[in-house]
Amino acid sequence: MRLVLAIVSVSLLSACAPKGELAADGGWVRLPAVAGQPGAAYFTVHGGPAQDTLLAVSTPAAIRAELHESMKGDHGMMSMAPLKDVAVPAGGTLAFAPGGRHVMLFSIGPAVKPGQKIPLSLSFASGKTLKLDAKVVGAGDPAPGD
Repeated sequence: MRLVLAIVSVSLLSACAPKGELAADGGWVRLPAVAGQPGAAYFTVHGGPAQDTLLAVSTPAAIRAELHESMKGDHGMMSMAPLKDVAVPAGGTLAFAPGGRHVMLFSIGPAVKPGQKIPLSLSFASGKTLKLDAKVVGAGDPAPGD
């Protein structure tokens, strides 16, 4: 009987546990094929116990960073538009990946080379800031994990 009570107690306590904290991982950056053109950063955001909003991403490796989204436009052509911000659902997962949401990195420094890691700083409406390292890949290289 004690074993049954212990199992029930653990189950009830784990159901009451708060959801995980706001976090980000899987960061990587693709360098542009043509020098002087923008590169792109990708990562995954894991929502915390409350909804939040990603407002901006920055890195010392580029002069400017903008949130963007790629989408199919008229006649099946891909287009891209800037995003003011991106909602992060409580307990949800938000992917920034090729062909979808991404961060455009303008004027990436010439010292940034494939194989390096650069820091990304994600700023949220809640006031939280997350930092992660992003692996740099060349324009024709496969994405990390591929």
